[in-house]
Amino acid sequence: MLTKKQHQLLIFIRDRMQRDGVAPSFDEMKEALKLRSKSGIHRLIMALEERGFLRRLPHRARALEVLKVPDGLNGLPSGAHGGTSGVNKGNFTPNVITGNFSGAMQGTSVKPGAPQETIDLPLYGKIAAGTPIEALRNPSEHIGVPGALLGTGEHYALTVDGDSMIDAGIHDGDTIIIKRCDSADNGAIVVALVDNEEATLKRLRRKGETIALEPANKSYETRIFGPDRVRVQGKLVGLLRRY
Repeated sequence: MLTKKQHQLLIFIRDRMQRDGVAPSFDEMKEALKLRSKSGIHRLIMALEERGFLRRLPHRARALEVLKVPDGLNGLPSGAHGGTSGVNKGNFTPNVITGNFSGAMQGTSVKPGAPQETIDLPLYGKIAAGTPIEALRNPSEHIGVPGALLGTGEHYALTVDGDSMIDAGIHDGDTIIIKRCDSADNGAIVVALVDNEEATLKRLRRKGETIALEPANKSYETRIFGPDRVRVQGKLVGLLRRY
């Protein structure tokens, strides 16, 4: 599952390499995707590398290898999608939409004194415990959760994609239970919405006017944002794992 920008960049790199035999420069990528800085390209390439779509070759300038493309694009000739300008005209439609949960991702409300029976929660697809991905708005299915795991309030479930929270005991493929809220204590593990479009599961740290989204895996970097770029969409309250 790729975001729109990740998909655009992957196809742009593939088409340019097929045409020129060499990967485009960061400046060319930045201009093609209409981004303001090369740091955005760096984050996109890291995300594609983590998901197994790209590989950076060491000790070589502009050395990228496209390992795969999304289903439906394999074998298409260079230019079939017109670089980034035609990326949405092919057969591939990303199964991702804007991850603004407010008014969109509805949960199941649990009332005080409710019987501790199994409660069906909406399961909203995957949340990245790595580089952020766009969050699904519509539940793909429902999952039964023991009522004892839930407090009062509105809850929903997500499937973890990635290993950046593994040292907190959260593994790839786990199902996490989230209580909807718009604030959380320092150090809580939250679903955070970044720049109103990408959602990720991270530990929340606040310091002064900045917000840090902290992984629980030394292989990943803590990301720092201004206060207006991150919105809390819920906090982790439970976890289910199938062995």
